[in-house]
Amino acid sequence: MTLQELHIINFKNIQEADLKFADKLNCFVGQNGQGKTNLLDAIYYLSFTKSAFNPIDSQNIRHDAEFAMIQGIYRPFSGPSLIGQGVSAATSEDDDIQVTCAIRRGQKKQFRCGKKDYQRMLDHIGRIPLVMVSPEDNQLIAEGSDERRRFLDIIIGQTDRAYLEHLSMYNALVKQRNALLKQYAEASVIPEDLFEVLEHQMVPHAMYIFEHRRTFVDAFVPLFAELYKTIAEVEEQPQLTYRSQLLDRDLSESLRRTRQRDLILGWTSQGVHKDELEMQLGEYPLRRVGSQGQQKTYLIAMKLAQALYFNACKPILLLDDIFDKLDASRVARIIDMVRGEQFGQIFLTDTDRQHLTDIVQPLGSSKVFYVSGGDFRAG
Repeated sequence: MTLQELHIINFKNIQEADLKFADKLNCFVGQNGQGKTNLLDAIYYLSFTKSAFNPIDSQNIRHDAEFAMIQGIYRPFSGPSLIGQGVSAATSEDDDIQVTCAIRRGQKKQFRCGKKDYQRMLDHIGRIPLVMVSPEDNQLIAEGSDERRRFLDIIIGQTDRAYLEHLSMYNALVKQRNALLKQYAEASVIPEDLFEVLEHQMVPHAMYIFEHRRTFVDAFVPLFAELYKTIAEVEEQPQLTYRSQLLDRDLSESLRRTRQRDLILGWTSQGVHKDELEMQLGEYPLRRVGSQGQQKTYLIAMKLAQALYFNACKPILLLDDIFDKLDASRVARIIDMVRGEQFGQIFLTDTDRQHLTDIVQPLGSSKVFYVSGGDFRAG
């Protein structure tokens, strides 16, 4: 899938933009705060039906405007896509695909693929596979386990619609159980039968999520390790390990056994919502021993492995500010990889025109855009 055209009105600091892109590499150069990342976020929006940075739709509308609109025209690949993995097509695979998102203050956003309006945003996920690399990825290291679970869910959810359904239903049941725990925290008698019904419903969804996370990590880790080795060219041993309570215990029994403790805590302590993805260099946590360059290399290897995991569908790749904190040799190896046949269309931002000149020269299908104050000019 390649993005041929992008039309934007009132999205963040972009008042209006009408852009046509190259099939392989598109570079955006400009000072910080001019709109480069906002442009990438608009492309992200069309794949995931939401911003990568701000989940509140109305806050993505340009100041003093009442609405925002993003529209993309995509050309499908002739080869395999994620559609064959549980994602239904909205148009013929021989046709260009038009995706439109309209956001109005105080109203539910409208999302359309072709002539189809989605009733559920979930139904669009996976239609346009995409991977984004940005400075915000550092949250995977710095923040709690929920960020790392989100990483797993974004990848698996793009290839397996049923996974998203199970995840949504599981999270709703955990929320219900937590509400019951708080309601009966100080009660002398609790409705054991009601807890048993909820817990019985949680188990099959949890098992589906657990099995698919485990299967994914088993396939993903070799890709990640090889990419890290290629980028770093040093004998570092990156480790990425999936930890889950379900690896060594029965969830139904655990929920029953910890029910009294959960009443005191006020939340559900057992289940796949407590899963962890441990990130290490050698035997030590990446957060503690990794330099800024090592951490960024680790994160970029994870994201590029995500793109390779999608295999022949070649997702759109957004690379935001990848030159920062990396030496020139590591950047050169990253660029050398992503411009190869294994990767699809690329959108890249930087503040230095010379960086982009060095990258663009070897490529035939490429464009450079200069960005200033939300305006875009083709170079």
